[in-house]
Formats: sequence, C-alpha cells, structure tokens
Amino acid sequence: MFDFIMNNLGTIIISAGLLAVIAGVIIYLISNKKKGKSSCGCNCSGCALKGTCHSKQSTEK
Repeated sequence: MFDFIMNNLGTIIISAGLLAVIAGVIIYLISNKKKGKSSCGCNCSGCALKGTCHSKQSTEK
C-alpha cells in the first residue's frame, strides 16, 4: 500500500488540488445562488431567458 502511494504521489497531490478547486467553485456558485446573484452578469433586457432566471421579487424592484 505504501509503495502504491509513493509511486503515485504526484497524481494524488494534483488530483486532491483539482478536487479542492472544483469544490470551491461549486460552493461559490451555490452561495451566489442563495444570495440571488445572477450567474451571467449581463444586461437582462437582451436575454432570451429574462423572465425565468430571476425571481419575481428581484424583477419587481
């Protein structure tokens, strides 16, 4: 078991780093969704989904 870890240490470290980055992005997107922030950052007047991507609360303001 120890030999396997030592032979694949670089792969294990890079995989752990990539998983940490992916988890951070997912957490960031979920927190923005809960705060009601838009994911596109563009003007909604020209968007084809302008009536569906934001709740009625945020569009009434």
